[in-house]
Amino acid sequence: MNLKLRLTILSFFQFYVWGAWLITIATYFFSNKMGTGSQFGAIFSTLAISSLFMPALTGIIADKWINAEKLYGILHILYGAALFYVTTVKDADTLYYVIFAAMIFYMPTISLSNSISYTILKRNNYDVIKVFPPIRVWGTIGFIVAMWTTNLTGSKANTNQFVIGAIAAILLGVYAFTMPKCPPQKAIAKDASWAEQFGLNAFKLFSKYKMALFFIFSMFLGAALQLTNMYGDTFLDDFKKVPEYGPDSFVVKYSTIIMSISQISETVFILTIPFFLKRFGIKKVMLFSMIAWVLRFGLFAYGNPADGLWMIIFSCIVYGMAFDFFNISGSLFVETTTDSKIRSSAQGLFMMMTNGVGAFLGSKVSGFVIDKYFTVNGSDKDWQGVWIAFAIYALVVAILFALLFRHKHNPNEVGNIQH
Repeated sequence: MNLKLRLTILSFFQFYVWGAWLITIATYFFSNKMGTGSQFGAIFSTLAISSLFMPALTGIIADKWINAEKLYGILHILYGAALFYVTTVKDADTLYYVIFAAMIFYMPTISLSNSISYTILKRNNYDVIKVFPPIRVWGTIGFIVAMWTTNLTGSKANTNQFVIGAIAAILLGVYAFTMPKCPPQKAIAKDASWAEQFGLNAFKLFSKYKMALFFIFSMFLGAALQLTNMYGDTFLDDFKKVPEYGPDSFVVKYSTIIMSISQISETVFILTIPFFLKRFGIKKVMLFSMIAWVLRFGLFAYGNPADGLWMIIFSCIVYGMAFDFFNISGSLFVETTTDSKIRSSAQGLFMMMTNGVGAFLGSKVSGFVIDKYFTVNGSDKDWQGVWIAFAIYALVVAILFALLFRHKHNPNEVGNIQH
């Protein structure tokens, strides 16, 4: 089978096994009266907590001891087993630990899938800047297909969503063992330092000004992503409380479908990444992402289900640039500026800073700020104030990045990175 097709299948199911339940677990949790909102918040935070240490740890293991494709397969099989166990859980406290276990197994596979793709493509002399984005776009398509699979099978409020994810994850794990071998980059020398033995050399990237700033700003953008994941659907659903719109409003009834425009937009912007990286370079591409986050939040602030519906829809379209130009381009930047010996570790570090530290801080700080400054009448949210505050946050991050991050773009170098 064609290598690019095999990697496309890997990418599709990488996110299919997550999308089967990630968007609908809240519906399942509250429909079955499993616990309180704070308990669900704690369960959702396991995504960020597991990302603090697992991607970096598994990256180290893949760089030093175990073939990346084998480690990837093992993790997905364990993830599938954890999802099957979710179907037996009846209370919030137990669900917290089971989802935490599932996330420990799943979250590192995101960066590992990137490393596997980069390794196989480079070894076969493909230009990753051009070839990888069209492969990665199928991951987003997989996520969308999984969402619709869960919806169309009537699984939003029951455990079937976890069964769908579990079966696909175990099949993906088995499939991973058939992929071309991705062995550790270098055997560990007997006289290697303890830092080399445990693969901690990737953390030395923080000693380089440019890489340190890149990871720090990745953390800030990871926080922005968490904000939109946590509050986007709730914001649209809350329009039912406004008398002039009500529960029969198109935006309220189809809030999840409207939000899925964001994922559909991703599939378009992923394909533009090679052009933008070659033409503008990583600094400007990251700046485009930050400006897109300002628009994402700002348009939400002034959008509504009537004459402001275009703002809500345009905000969802802009999300594609906000997410892809940071997440996918950032991964490619790490890949093309780090030593091959620490490739998986560096990808794990990027994942840790975005989906770990950034997401954790984003969820905790935003929750505190919203409760303290933007909550009225005990529970109602001043959504316009919330989104304006988030837009200002993204704008400040963009200005600081433009002033502090130094990177000289070489279009010929970017366009011909193959090894």
